[in-house]
Amino acid sequence: MGKRYFCDYCDRSFQDNLHNRKKHLNGVQHLRAKRAWYDLFRDAAAILQEEQSKKPCRKFLQTGQCDFGSNCRFSHMTEQDLEKLSAQVQGEQRLRELQQEGAEIPPGTIEDWLEKRAKRLSVAQSN
Repeated sequence: MGKRYFCDYCDRSFQDNLHNRKKHLNGVQHLRAKRAWYDLFRDAAAILQEEQSKKPCRKFLQTGQCDFGSNCRFSHMTEQDLEKLSAQVQGEQRLRELQQEGAEIPPGTIEDWLEKRAKRLSVAQSN
């Protein structure tokens, strides 16, 4: 049967040869999965700036769903979501300022980290 290539982004495997690998790596499904993976690790400030520059999606605001999903060029964030994200960005900025001043900051607990991770994953799966 030969060697098989497994794509971690798409969670699929196929026969490994130059043609198949090139076709997969340039495919729309792979590029979307790769983008979704890297979006999980974006900075909150970058997300806020991008979402504020977009217009709100009318269909998403009216029905709560959008046919384009994460590929929509409009924002799917409500005012409350933007406020929460803005508060998170301000908190991160304060934390960085305190670290630059040399203040002792207690590390977060593993439970806090797990909560944040679970929220991030649930948002990624819903998109």
